[in-house]
Amino acid sequence: MSQPRRQRKFFFKAPLHIKQKMIRAKLSEELARQHGIRRFSIRKGDVVRILRGDFRGHEGKVIKVDLKKVRIYVEGITLTKADGSSILRPVHPSKVEIIKLDLSDKYRQFILDRIKGVVKSNE
Repeated sequence: MSQPRRQRKFFFKAPLHIKQKMIRAKLSEELARQHGIRRFSIRKGDVVRILRGDFRGHEGKVIKVDLKKVRIYVEGITLTKADGSSILRPVHPSKVEIIKLDLSDKYRQFILDRIKGVVKSNE
């Protein structure tokens, strides 16, 4: 049996290439039908909808992805500090859904195709 303390330790001490896999969110129903997958890694530039919390229903572009804290920062999701200044509110990737993918990177499109099974390896 896996112990909760070891699972927590793995989560907090995981290397960045493992944490990158933790920054995933479900795709909207339309995108899921279109691409044939349910979850995909979040990147800066994607448009997401908040599903839980005080900002539920808000949509915005991902401004920053923090791999160390496993959090994303979304445009328009801010908190006001006591001195009046505003800061970006971190959001856990499991609490959002991707409604528009940023496919400006050709490699990301390649990854999408690879997951769908369109790209075959050279064997």
